[in-house]
Amino acid sequence: MKITICKDERSFDVTAAWRIIGQILEKPGAVIGLSTGQTTINMHGVVAEIFGKYPFDISRVTLFNVDEFINVPPDYPGSCYNTIYGQLVKPLGIRAENFIMPPTISDDLEMECLEFERRLAERGGADLQLLGIGLNGHVGINQPGTPFESETWVSHLDVDYEIRIRSETGIGPATKLGGLTRGIRNIMQTRKLILIAKGAHKADIIEQALLGPVTTDIPASVVQLHPNCEVLLDAAAGEKVKGLAGVY
Repeated sequence: MKITICKDERSFDVTAAWRIIGQILEKPGAVIGLSTGQTTINMHGVVAEIFGKYPFDISRVTLFNVDEFINVPPDYPGSCYNTIYGQLVKPLGIRAENFIMPPTISDDLEMECLEFERRLAERGGADLQLLGIGLNGHVGINQPGTPFESETWVSHLDVDYEIRIRSETGIGPATKLGGLTRGIRNIMQTRKLILIAKGAHKADIIEQALLGPVTTDIPASVVQLHPNCEVLLDAAAGEKVKGLAGVY
């Protein structure tokens, strides 16, 4: 496990963007997993900005997101599909068939989990996964307590996410909300992981995930076992692990 701490948020965004671009330049047919949230907005913007100035070949690149909300309208702007589409797929001109996502609504979610993994497998599996970390240590939507052998499944949302989505969509309590997420086993089968975090509010959970025991209580701690994992942080998020890291 390599820990890289960037000197500030802008440096983090640029460095993370180049990790994505670097994977594409190294393997033009790369299969790249993304994450949504405040951590990734600006880094995706940097990728799009660089592509706009210095176009590179994306014709064979496949993008997907590690998770997706379920039982929200397909046009919900906060869905992972719409977020990644607006931030990267549209600016880069990724073809529709090269953007792999499960639907937000389905009569057979178990089948959708299997289909999601089948589509990734037929392209050779994931080469790179950018992986955010929640304040409780979740990765994807694998909440604390998720078994490490879990495979792509439908998990519950944490309370803050659920409140926000219900507020934004008007979905009442009678409708179950959740997230279709790649399981921890699937995530760990990715050829390269980059765990990303920025902001002082992530410093405690980063310390626990990287320096504490590997435990399902903190799902992100499993990255300690991955043979090709980089942890990429800004200075604030990396404050409590800076003695172990290289600094940009």
